[in-house]
Amino acid sequence: MISYKDLGLVNTKEMFAKAVKGGYAIPAYNFNNMEQMQAIIQACVETKSPVILQVSSGARKYANQTLLRYMAQGAVEYAKELGCKKPEIVLHLDHGDSFELCKSCIDMGFSSVMIDGSHLPYDENVALTKKVVEYAHAHDVSVEGELGVLAGVEDDVSSEVSHYTKPEEVQDFVSKTGCDSLAISIGTSHGRQKFKPEQCTKTADGVLIPPPLAFDILAEIEKKLPGFPIVLHGSSSVPVEYVKMVEKFGGKLSDSVGIPEEQLRKAAKSAVCKINIDSDGRLAMTAAVRKIFAEQPEEFDPRKYLGPARDELKKLYMHKNKEVLGSAGHME
Repeated sequence: MISYKDLGLVNTKEMFAKAVKGGYAIPAYNFNNMEQMQAIIQACVETKSPVILQVSSGARKYANQTLLRYMAQGAVEYAKELGCKKPEIVLHLDHGDSFELCKSCIDMGFSSVMIDGSHLPYDENVALTKKVVEYAHAHDVSVEGELGVLAGVEDDVSSEVSHYTKPEEVQDFVSKTGCDSLAISIGTSHGRQKFKPEQCTKTADGVLIPPPLAFDILAEIEKKLPGFPIVLHGSSSVPVEYVKMVEKFGGKLSDSVGIPEEQLRKAAKSAVCKINIDSDGRLAMTAAVRKIFAEQPEEFDPRKYLGPARDELKKLYMHKNKEVLGSAGHME
């Protein structure tokens, strides 16, 4: 058993309480490798933003759970080396689908886990989430539950349809499970195609404009759970400039559409205190790598294309912290 506290990490309890009170959201950035972690830490130290390092079960298989744990510990020390006096870094399991996976992560030093039972019948979701909460809380680890199903595809998470969270269920779910935060479905979606073209309108130059998020449902949930931390998954904006850059250098990303940043700004000022962003980072890195390969076909040193990809990712995340989530300036 490894305690996250020995790694210098924190859980989400105090972090979320400050975010709800301050009207901003904590960035939850997925990472799979060193360059992604470097970009996240550099961006968050320079903007003085607390951060959640998010690991999917797919990332855990790809990068190895032991290496990920040491990378998270390294992230804390790296933040200090960059001048952060008191790093506020969470290591979080994204979309855990079983008690066994959540337990394994807790035992390996994760400070927060998500148990996603949203695909199960309501009572089974409650029972599974409660079981994870009981084990996690015994080790002072935070737990995120989920009600409602997000559409889209990302790593091991896939759904053809979206089922909005039912506000009438949230109080009962939180009280029965004891979870520390709740992921809800109000129209966000996993992946780079968050809506079908027929759900969108088009600008004169063919850019897809998605339908608005269901802020009425969010408002109802806030009334039922005043001050309780709410989480939005699938919240990448899928920047048009990155999509065009990828396609310019040989990629094919037709019908890409994300969540407009103005809607995320609005959500961040509500009880939404954790916003998950993964696809935007993938796009930024892929665009930078494709550009290098196209313009410098003789290049084969990974540092020469992963370095620029890391720099592009850092720029994106600094923008998110300062201009979208409002998390900049909230870490020493």
